[in-house]
Amino acid sequence: MTALKTAEGTQKLSVFKMTWPIFIEILLQMMVGNVDQFMLSHYSQHSVAAVGNANQIINIVIIALSVISMSATILIAQHRGAGNKEKVAEVCTVALLSNLVFGVVISAALFVFDGFFLGLLDVPADIWDEASLFLRYIGLFIVVQSAYISFISFFRGYSLLKITMICSVVMNLINIAGNCVLIHGLGPIPSMGVLGVTISTNTSKVLGLLLILYFFRRFIDVKLSLKYLRPFPKNTLHKILYLGLPSGGESLSYQISQMVIMRFVNVMGLVVITTKIYAYIIAMFSYIYSQALAMATQIIVGFLIGAGDLDAVEKRVWKTIRIAVTISTTLTLLLFFNSDNIYGIFTDNPEVLELGRHIFLIEVFLEAGRAVNMVMVMSLQAAGDIKWPVTTGLVSMWSVATLGAWFFGLHLGWGLVGVWLAMCLDECLRAMVFIYRWKSEGWRKNNLLK
Repeated sequence: MTALKTAEGTQKLSVFKMTWPIFIEILLQMMVGNVDQFMLSHYSQHSVAAVGNANQIINIVIIALSVISMSATILIAQHRGAGNKEKVAEVCTVALLSNLVFGVVISAALFVFDGFFLGLLDVPADIWDEASLFLRYIGLFIVVQSAYISFISFFRGYSLLKITMICSVVMNLINIAGNCVLIHGLGPIPSMGVLGVTISTNTSKVLGLLLILYFFRRFIDVKLSLKYLRPFPKNTLHKILYLGLPSGGESLSYQISQMVIMRFVNVMGLVVITTKIYAYIIAMFSYIYSQALAMATQIIVGFLIGAGDLDAVEKRVWKTIRIAVTISTTLTLLLFFNSDNIYGIFTDNPEVLELGRHIFLIEVFLEAGRAVNMVMVMSLQAAGDIKWPVTTGLVSMWSVATLGAWFFGLHLGWGLVGVWLAMCLDECLRAMVFIYRWKSEGWRKNNLLK
């Protein structure tokens, strides 16, 4: 858990040593939502569909909260590379305050206007009540998650990645234990279904925040103080938003496009809805290690840029891309060849098994493109090259993925296979655009420390 102190130290540190704790942490964070759906699959298919729809909205919220946190990680890494400890403390303070304010607003909006958000997805009437219950009460605790995400970004900026992994392990164990008791009931405790999931999930978030606060005081020598807000550091907030809003816009655009695509899927029937939800859960295992590689690379790139070693950045990024594509493609092929057995964990419905098999053939090519995109987007962000990722994302996600999902899935009647084909084309097109941008070396001209 020792932070890196020099550019040389960063280069000596294997990206894999940084990747595996990030991998476990992201896996467990994603599993908070996916475990809920898996455990509900043995309770009610309608509950799975309800929580899956509500999680579309929750995922957008988490992306929005991560906007500021991602910026903080990059700026912390760069200021550490430049040896400026005071600026690190200032960034942490401003980022935490901003996320807390944002979290309060979102919590209130989801609790009060849940019907509006579910209406955007055209959620079917037979799962509306459970989707509303989940969205309102998970949404109410978003402010807790906003603080937790902020502290996670501080630890990443300091390369203290095992700590965030430990917090995720603890949170998931609490969530799973709570689900075991509350979904089906135990002894005098009645079966609560979706309500039980919200209770265990929110409890795990509160305890996770308390744990990461303890670790922050113990392992990071940074004092969060109001003195950094007097006078208010407008320049620091500007840099956070300059990095975060466009960069977060790329991720946010993706999640909103997925909401629209989910609306298309919701008119295709319960079998298609549950197949899509299960496919998303399973697909996570194809790309999650590549995402961890990309995040570890982003930290190293930020540190190296702060230290002025751009040639090392170039080598690091291309090496990560080769590794990420190889791993994602290999894992997806394994999932494809074992599709029936893997979907069988969730259901024995033959229609779901057959549809899922077709989906994962397309998924092989989709994940190769996604691996390139994740590494490229995070590397460009760390280098301060902000506009290309969000512009490319906005154009491609909506004109190729979303419009294509409607055209292939609904207009041509190809159903979920058509939806997946459109998303595959989107990922591969963006991958080619980002490779072109990196090779043009426009990212070398940015300097976030001025």
